[in-house]
Amino acid sequence: MKEEVNQPLNLAFEYVNFTSKNIFLTGKAGTGKTTFLHDLKKESVKRMIVVAPTGVAAINAGGVTIHSFFQLAFGPHIPKDSEVDRGIEIPVLADNLPSYQKFSKEKINIIRSLDLLVIDEISMVRSDLLDGIDEVLRRYRNRYKPFGGVQLLMIGDLQQLSPVVKEDEWSLLNKYYETPFFFSSRALRQTELVSIELKHIYRQSDAIFIDILNKVRENHIDEAALTELNKRYIPNLERRDGDDYITLTTHNSQAHSINDAQLSKIGKESFKYRATITGNFPEYSYPTEQELELKVGAQVMFVKNDSSPEKLFYNGKIGVVSDIDDDGIWVQCSDDDSPINVLLARWDNTKYCLDPATDAIVEEVVGSFEQYPLKLAWAITIHKSQGLTFEKVVVDAKAAFASGQVYVALSRCKTLEGLVLSSPISSNNIKTDSVVKSFSQKVEKNVPTLLHLEQGKRDYQKQLLLELFMFDSIIRSLNYCRKLSTEHSDAINEVLRTSILGIISRFKGEVLDVSDKFRNQLVSLVAQNEGDVENNDVIKERVNKGCAYFAEKINEIALKGIESLSIDIDNKAVNKSFTDSIRRVEDEIRIKLQCLGALQSGFKVKIYLESRAKASIDKGVGKVERKKTESKLLANVVNPELYLALKSWRESKAEELDVPIYMVFPQKTLYDLLLKLPTKMADLKSIKGFGDKRLKQFGPEIIDIIADYCEDNGLAYEKSYQIEYSERKEKKQKTAEKVDTKKVSLDLFKEGLTIERIASERGLAVSTVEGHLSHFLVAGELDIYQIINSNKVDKIVDYFENQADQGLLDAKIALGDDCSYGEIRMVKAYLRSKYNL
Repeated sequence: MKEEVNQPLNLAFEYVNFTSKNIFLTGKAGTGKTTFLHDLKKESVKRMIVVAPTGVAAINAGGVTIHSFFQLAFGPHIPKDSEVDRGIEIPVLADNLPSYQKFSKEKINIIRSLDLLVIDEISMVRSDLLDGIDEVLRRYRNRYKPFGGVQLLMIGDLQQLSPVVKEDEWSLLNKYYETPFFFSSRALRQTELVSIELKHIYRQSDAIFIDILNKVRENHIDEAALTELNKRYIPNLERRDGDDYITLTTHNSQAHSINDAQLSKIGKESFKYRATITGNFPEYSYPTEQELELKVGAQVMFVKNDSSPEKLFYNGKIGVVSDIDDDGIWVQCSDDDSPINVLLARWDNTKYCLDPATDAIVEEVVGSFEQYPLKLAWAITIHKSQGLTFEKVVVDAKAAFASGQVYVALSRCKTLEGLVLSSPISSNNIKTDSVVKSFSQKVEKNVPTLLHLEQGKRDYQKQLLLELFMFDSIIRSLNYCRKLSTEHSDAINEVLRTSILGIISRFKGEVLDVSDKFRNQLVSLVAQNEGDVENNDVIKERVNKGCAYFAEKINEIALKGIESLSIDIDNKAVNKSFTDSIRRVEDEIRIKLQCLGALQSGFKVKIYLESRAKASIDKGVGKVERKKTESKLLANVVNPELYLALKSWRESKAEELDVPIYMVFPQKTLYDLLLKLPTKMADLKSIKGFGDKRLKQFGPEIIDIIADYCEDNGLAYEKSYQIEYSERKEKKQKTAEKVDTKKVSLDLFKEGLTIERIASERGLAVSTVEGHLSHFLVAGELDIYQIINSNKVDKIVDYFENQADQGLLDAKIALGDDCSYGEIRMVKAYLRSKYNL
């Protein structure tokens, strides 16, 4: 093939692989667009998936449908207002967007690690559908970049089949889009689109026929060309044996009618073959009939390329059934010496998944369709003929209703001599869209040159280099955590909020400010070295130092800072939102650290792409465990033992009343209690969160817990408090003289009631009942193994026997969530009894 013939193909390949530009690859029918796609899939260095607007197009392209992969509805997609929805400072978490179906973790990982999205048959993709793709990609990748930063390769010919849009749908969409065509996409208009047109036509070689086709395509047909074309009008064509003409019609019903009528004329035995369908293979993707009816003498078309080394047939080859026997079906084609023995063929419906060993994007078979690769071929619709090549064609275009239909039909034929018109073509039959024509003219006028390509390559390398040292995604995620902590201050404690602000402050000063200066240095170095970022020793040395510095700082400030946080939020919804936001920070840190680590010996585009892709795949490992470890929190709160006592009481009360924990009192109130230590009802009422109802319901018990703590720890309190507390204790003691409240709890326990049940029936806190039973443990009237299971007792005993003089707080931290504060206290009481302490 000549160099000039290859140039547009080579240009397209280079743009796809070595730049970040979005590309529209177009060309007339038969210029090799489909071949280019198949070659690209084999050779591209980028992680890619292929999608198409219809099932058949997806199967032919070796990909999946747009709607299935992106899980989009089939109706009109009303775009979101980009100014409002995308201009906000804080990112929205994926799970908080209800307008999409929930994506599987694997699909999210594929999207996050994707470099290139190929959309085949782009001429049939509506502008609103392309914006739907944009929103999904932004959702799981970078919401601040069109299509989430994924590069697009869109393949198709706008002069062929156009997008389907019903009148009622367009009445909704025309408020947002100038045209239904993909190039009116709001997201695409935010990008720099490179358009490359393939010029060389492989399907036809006759200059006169090519000239006619070009005039039809562009709606510039003149009288001379129309006269030449209509010489092929042959009414009532008499077909002779071996004349394998196929009629192209505008509607399915016409094609079926012609095929059924021709088959019924053959007075021979009919054979029916039912396809074997396994797994998931939707009907709209069937490559041929589910029940194929054939007779000897029937004209058929192959609907698949021969995968054998002999390559005896191809998709679109026409022949006649010459025999049917136990060995299969025999088809004689006019250009073959002997008939072809046709065997069953299989089509696979695939989905994209990740190879667990390599993390590569691979195709997994989810369903199959097994049938003879044939269909009746006296007639086929123009729509289904797209991409096929025929030797002899009868075009019935009198009912052409869509732009490009006549051009698609005529261009299926290899020669003018092989073309027959069943009705003459007038200029009225040839429909082209003026908007498409205008866009196509712009494509022709703005052909990218090799200089543009070289600049694009340099820009791409520079873009990726600077991206390596950009940390905006981490700070945005941290700012979202800050935003949540401010908006939900009643549920999120001040210690946590202050810790986040501290991380942000250090990160800005030691990472962001430094990275701004560092990237300016890199920009200057890249300019001095004419854009070569991979082979320059000075740039290599700066990258090496930069990777080491920023990796250390991110690890020290952000990662360790996040790990040190103790998330103690009683509101479940707020807790989930905040925990999700922390995980987002962890994800961004993990990705950045892996990329910095991979490029410490110098910047290489291929290594960066691979490390970024693999780092983007969430394997659920290496994340900070978010178990409720209280050690971090207790190290930062005042009166930690009181914190545990109040927290335990609150949890028991919430369970007793069957209400959320924060309905007893919110987290912020808990911290106020620790700071102010209210020991009078008036003091308690002054704390935010205690109205008259809550004060009456819970006040006395809370004051008792705080008062006991103050007394046990020798904390000073006002005289007025001493009097009130003494009066309360005296009143309790008098009541106890009448009724021994501890004895009541003991009797109920011996009757078989659990501690929780005793607390519920007596209107006491669980911790109070535990205190009652502890009294009898010390007195030797109860055995600890009657109250707590032996494994747990042994664990707590073992701790105290090996940790002399340790308090309850240290024990709770060491033993974790397996043992409650009350259980530890009771075992300690048991040990005092056992050893007469």
